[in-house]
Amino acid sequence: MVVLYIMMFTGVLLVLYEERKAEILRRLELKSVVKLSELVAELGVSMDTIRRDVKSMEKEGLLCCIRGGACLPDKMERFSAFTGREVINIELKREAAAKAVRLVGENDIIFLNSGTTNTIFAQELAEHSLKCTVVTNNMAAAAVLMMQASMDVIVLGGSLDKEEKSTFGSVCERELASYYFDTVFLSVNAVSADRGYTDFRLKEIPIMQTAVNNTRRSVAVMDSSKFGNVAKKCIFGLERVDLLVTDNQASEEKRQELVRRGAELI
Repeated sequence: MVVLYIMMFTGVLLVLYEERKAEILRRLELKSVVKLSELVAELGVSMDTIRRDVKSMEKEGLLCCIRGGACLPDKMERFSAFTGREVINIELKREAAAKAVRLVGENDIIFLNSGTTNTIFAQELAEHSLKCTVVTNNMAAAAVLMMQASMDVIVLGGSLDKEEKSTFGSVCERELASYYFDTVFLSVNAVSADRGYTDFRLKEIPIMQTAVNNTRRSVAVMDSSKFGNVAKKCIFGLERVDLLVTDNQASEEKRQELVRRGAELI
């Protein structure tokens, strides 16, 4: 009986380690370097536990331990979703993405455009076993979803934006226009009550406009730090997007300002 309890306890510990390992890798994919202190706070375990985890992961070749943190090994860093870019407000983006994933139904066909928020959305979507079709110009999101057996992933052709890790241009827009989606999920740079949705990625704006013209429902997925900001060029007004999904940290004042101008928020 004692042996049985030990085996069961060991099995529980192994599951918890595997869960933490998956979460650490998910964070490394977005940031390339993580601090041990951040992992302690975010995963709710002790520093000793995190140190053991990263040491074990280093032995497996999944990461490299550095002073006070961990990073991707050189052989894996070039495959990271956003190598060389700082992905800010990750937790707020993840909170918004987790809400948005609940809007995806069985057998839906959805579209994800480029951007870090939609790459995080793809990570959240990968946690579910939904049978659906994902069309995207977001290469990083496609890389996250490609191993999900229940999902069909269609990557749009076109010119390659190496910095954004996405496709764009007339070929991409024509291919995109041939689909009609249940929902398009938009990763957008800024939103304000006066100027609507704006973005600095000029190559991406026609992609978003084409997608919104070919869908039953359009959803902007944004962290609240983008509220009240204005980027380089207007994409469309607030009324053109059916739903704005964000985190729970947005101030009530900014929420109400957008609602008064016609936005629907969750």
